This record gives sequence, structure tokens and C-alpha cells, in this order.
Amino acid sequence: MRIVQLANFYGPRSGGLRTALHHLGDGYAARGHDVVLVVPGPAHADERLPGGIRRITLPAPRIPGTGGYRAVDPWRVRRLLDVLRPDRLEVSDRLTLRGMGRWAAANSVPSVVISHERLDRLLEQFLLPTGLARRGADWANARMAASYDTVVCTTGFAKEEFDRIGARNVARVPLGVDLRTFTPTRHDRSLRSELARGADALLVHCGRLSPEKHVERSVDTAAALHESGHRVRLVIAGDGPRREALEKRAHGLPVTFLGFVGARTDVADLLATADVSLAPGPHETFGLAALEALASGTPVVVSASSALREIVRPGCGAAVEDHAPAFAAGVNALLDDPEPTRRLAARTRAEEYPWHAAVDGMLTALQAG
Repeated sequence: MRIVQLANFYGPRSGGLRTALHHLGDGYAARGHDVVLVVPGPAHADERLPGGIRRITLPAPRIPGTGGYRAVDPWRVRRLLDVLRPDRLEVSDRLTLRGMGRWAAANSVPSVVISHERLDRLLEQFLLPTGLARRGADWANARMAASYDTVVCTTGFAKEEFDRIGARNVARVPLGVDLRTFTPTRHDRSLRSELARGADALLVHCGRLSPEKHVERSVDTAAALHESGHRVRLVIAGDGPRREALEKRAHGLPVTFLGFVGARTDVADLLATADVSLAPGPHETFGLAALEALASGTPVVVSASSALREIVRPGCGAAVEDHAPAFAAGVNALLDDPEPTRRLAARTRAEEYPWHAAVDGMLTALQAG
């Protein structure tokens, strides 16, 4: 069957969303399906990616304040869908492309929308009171869920806001991690020496430097450890609208900003070489970067307010409260464990999330229509 994947906020630096779309699409193609990925970009393009996906880029303007993200106008997408005539529609955008479910229903095309974020949490991020944020999210989620055949949630945390409104067309499908690229064998002693700069422990934060990621908590964790006499170095890999403010916050602290790291193999080297990875974002509905750290044999300290509390288990990480002292205590507890033990526990947990299982789950959801 022809599966058309739709996404806005997709680009060369879009991280987890881009990774998920490519791995899912490659998996569909490997099973004999015709896969077309439609995304925004600076100019029109139509190309075949190495895994077999056909990617069509539609011209779209930059969105101010997002660090370069683009969003194509939905009418352009509808016109293209009329030409592509998909057998199944998979949408990875609950905001700008949320109306594509209505197009699918009008054209008798079974449709799936993947909930990559918690809408109520995003509204709270923009300073709406909790009650108002929930009411707004419930109203929007009920309308969206009704327009698609299936809503896919990657974790129980992501599913909570749909359970709250009694949506019955929700499927839970965890995403996966690239277990071949992200592996403990990439641990590099010379790279560690270069990055640690004499520190006893090398910490890493990998991800986009945007407000909802709360990267400042990683900086404050490094500060707390440093002030208590621990010889640590935090390396931050990523870029985004918060970078300048974060660099000012980190002034005088043992923190290194690498900027955007483009090659996945370089990211894998970094994650495997670090001692502990930090994932302080409280709104993560899956947390692919944290899972990539686990696959690399590096334990993670995560926000207990996020979906990562479902993934992290004792031994391979810690889920803690949303403040720097709790993150610092989590780091110390992990470092107290023997390195071989904590690295084995991290890798073992990641191996429970192969991409082929995610592809199987998504195909079941797509074929259910």
C-alpha cells in the first residue's frame, strides 16, 4: 500500500522527529510498501532517500523564533495528496496539519496521527494556568481524535490526555532506537580526555536548545556538582533559540557548548563516551535522545514529570524531581555504581526498544483502518 507521511517542523536539525519518520518509513519500505514523506523546506524537491523513501519537499516560510523551523501551508499539502492518492495517511503534526484527518475522511483514506507531544503541557509552557491549559487541550484533542481513525501515543504519559477525554481510538506504540549506530563500542578514551579537560566525570546533554527542553537545568546541575567539589564537565550538543542565554548562564562553569552535531555517528561517539546523560525536559512524550544514550551504554538522569520515567529503571538511570539538586544527586548515585554494571544495565534496557517492533506496531495501527 502507499503510505504518505506528513510532517511540519521537520528540517536538517529537527532531531527526534526526523529520526522517527525516517526509521518508520524505512521499515515500511523494507516490508514492501510505497512510502512518500512530505515535509517543508526552502524550495520544492522530489528525491529518493537511501532507505527507499520518496521525500517531497514543499516550499514553506520560516517560523519566527523557532530557530529555523518551517511549516507548509495545509492547502499545498491537500493539493499534493489529491495527486499522490495515498492508501494510508500518517500525520506527525497535531498543530499546523491537524486538519488532514478531515481530508482523509472525505477521501475514504484510513488515517493515523502520532501524538509526539502533550498539548496540555505545551499550553502550560506558554504560561496558561493549569486548569485552562487542560480545558483547552481537552477541547482540541477531542476534535482531533474524532477526525482520525487512530491516535498513536508512544507512552502512557502521552496517552494520559486522551484517556482524560475518553477517546477510544487510541493505540500505544513505543518508538525505537538504532541499536547498531548507538552502541557502547563507540566509547572513545581519547575523545573523553579531550572533552573532559581533566574532570573526573563527563556529563552530556544532547538536544535542541529550546524553552520546553529546560536545558538550563542541566547547566544548573553542573553548577551544583561543581560547587559541592565534584570535578565534572558538562558537554551540551545542540543548538536553538536559547543558546545565547544558556551560554551566559554557564559563564565560569565547567560547561562546553558543541553546537549542532550533524553526523549521527559523532552523536553516537559522544553519548557512548560520556559517563551520564541528562534529560531534564518535563514534557517529553518519549525522549529519543535519552534512549540513544542508554543504547550507547550511558545511564541517564531524567525528569520524573516526563514519559522517561516509564523508560528509565534503577540501575540504568534515575527519574528525579525538576530541580538541579535532585539531578545532581541522581548523577552522584549513578556514578557510585561500578561503571561496567551501569553501562550494561543501560544497554540492556535500550535493547527492549528495537525499531522493527515500532514499525510492526505502526503498521498494525495503519492497517486497522
